[in-house]
Amino acid sequence: MPWVETPSLSFTGRHEASQADDALAVLEDLEAYRERLEGLFSRVPGNVTIVLHDSPLQLWLAHPLLALSRRLASRAARRYMVGWYRSGEVHTLSAPALRSLSAGPDSEQALLLTPRRAYTALVIGTNNPLLPPPSRPGSLMRVARAPWLLDGAAQHFSGQVPLMRAAIATRLREGAVHFPPGLRDAALIGGTIFDLLERERGERACVRLATHPAASPRGALESAFGRPLTEHGKAAITDKNAAATSAFTASTATNGPWAMVGDSRSGTGIIAPSRHRGHRPWAASAATAAPHFG
Repeated sequence: MPWVETPSLSFTGRHEASQADDALAVLEDLEAYRERLEGLFSRVPGNVTIVLHDSPLQLWLAHPLLALSRRLASRAARRYMVGWYRSGEVHTLSAPALRSLSAGPDSEQALLLTPRRAYTALVIGTNNPLLPPPSRPGSLMRVARAPWLLDGAAQHFSGQVPLMRAAIATRLREGAVHFPPGLRDAALIGGTIFDLLERERGERACVRLATHPAASPRGALESAFGRPLTEHGKAAITDKNAAATSAFTASTATNGPWAMVGDSRSGTGIIAPSRHRGHRPWAASAATAAPHFG
């Protein structure tokens, strides 16, 4: 099947000819989403090519580092690692390929938001001088050292986090999660940090955390939340069945859904399942609507 291009005001879709309708739906959704990002970020790239691959193999061949990152990630996170970017381009899977990876209705909606997520990563990298693009050894190493920053912000702004609660709960049942999440869990857990930050400090605080260069993850988080990590101490984290809205909290650290257990000097810790049963952190959450594809 030949590949064709479908243009829009700010994007050009590159896809198989048989998927023109789905590609148009992606571009229309990205145009509306880009307008929202223009109100948050100082620079929002235009003239971006959106490449919709028909299979994961095509995507991995286009981005070998994404394939490597998936191998280092937890099983629950890998499902959602299906998009990446470079200067002027976003690569992800076509809508039929994304649907084929889903594990249920919420999972499908989260996967269909992947073009938003990958484009958001491009926007954040454009506004943060320490992150790619361009993909140089130094910027890639910074992504590897603090993967929660880029992945988490992209999940949060694209609206994926509420739709991933079942996957996050599954991951928590498998065992403890380090905080801030590293390469194994950032693609799944990172967005919960930004969701909590928005509730506590507002959306502008999320923009600043994503785009303001910081010397260390500890410093970035302390600056964003306005208090030292040592205030969090030890506490229960989350009922495994109500899991996943916030990976970082102080206001409910002694009995709320999450907390950090670990080295307060290094700013690292562990997130582990809790026996607390009363809290339902997702009760008030509302998912961002995913685009509708044919």
